[in-house]
Amino acid sequence: MPRYALLILPAFNRVYGEASIRLTRSELEVFGRRALRAEVAEVAEEVVGGVPYVCFETATPLDEHDVALLSNLSSVYALFGVEGELLRPLSVAPLDKLSSDLLTIQKYAGKTNEHFTKLLLNVTVLATDFPLGGHLSLFDPMCGRGTTLNQALMYGYDAYGMDVDGKDFEAYSGFLKKWLRDRRLKHTAETVPVRRDRALIGRRLNVTFAATKEAFKGGDTQQVGVVSADTLRGRDFFRPRSFDVIATDAPYGVQHGSRSGGGGLSRSPLELIRRAVPVWAELLKPGGAMGISWNTYGGSRDDLAGILEGSGLEVQKFPDFEHWVDQAIVRDIMVARKPA
Repeated sequence: MPRYALLILPAFNRVYGEASIRLTRSELEVFGRRALRAEVAEVAEEVVGGVPYVCFETATPLDEHDVALLSNLSSVYALFGVEGELLRPLSVAPLDKLSSDLLTIQKYAGKTNEHFTKLLLNVTVLATDFPLGGHLSLFDPMCGRGTTLNQALMYGYDAYGMDVDGKDFEAYSGFLKKWLRDRRLKHTAETVPVRRDRALIGRRLNVTFAATKEAFKGGDTQQVGVVSADTLRGRDFFRPRSFDVIATDAPYGVQHGSRSGGGGLSRSPLELIRRAVPVWAELLKPGGAMGISWNTYGGSRDDLAGILEGSGLEVQKFPDFEHWVDQAIVRDIMVARKPA
């Protein structure tokens, strides 16, 4: 049987780097189940020349389609065909449409690891009826300073988000506008107030951009729409069935929250998710999927599954993505699909 080896991208975060081999094995399993033409088997960690690899076999050789898909694994640096004791490099073709510094420039406390963000997005998209390489529409209902939005833009998707923290909204707005100017990408960008019945209910960043002036004139553009408001008010800003994918890194009970329904800032992650998921589910297209990463110390898998199923979503039976972040956080991923 053909055999292959994935070289894992070094991670600046030591803790995530230690988990990346196991997480890649789980991610590869999802790719094998949901997207690859070749059947994947015998997935295992192996050390070659003192360097760890994720190795696997396939029933048939990987074709161009499968190599292109595997090029987007979240922590993969290179893909090789194994020929005896030798590794033959395969030409990878990731979806990335933009410069990688869109993901790496921002540095701030509490930023989600960009490798993990890509993992979350990958497995969520693979649960939908839509192709990973399509022109999809993503919504992050607790987007913070935009790590998930930026990964979506890298893939060529349209990206939409909400966050209750006005400082995060300002930080992301300023960053994205400056990044577009610095990269000399043709774009329009504006921040506008949003009113209902003459009352101000939030602010919205609207961005349209394209890789070239010709593409911009021809309408081959990407859209960004970010709202500074409570996520529980998502229906005030977005229409039902607007998004192919919803992906979010839920609050860990430390930095993010919701102000609706009590005046103060709610920091109970599970309670926030319980109240928000019905709103988010209305915004999701049939055949789309919702992926949530959360701190398991704030709620069990059964708790979260019950919330998602209670909103009419089908929880996917995916492999284990649980991993240690720090003494107060053990993170996991759950994905649920909206029936078509």
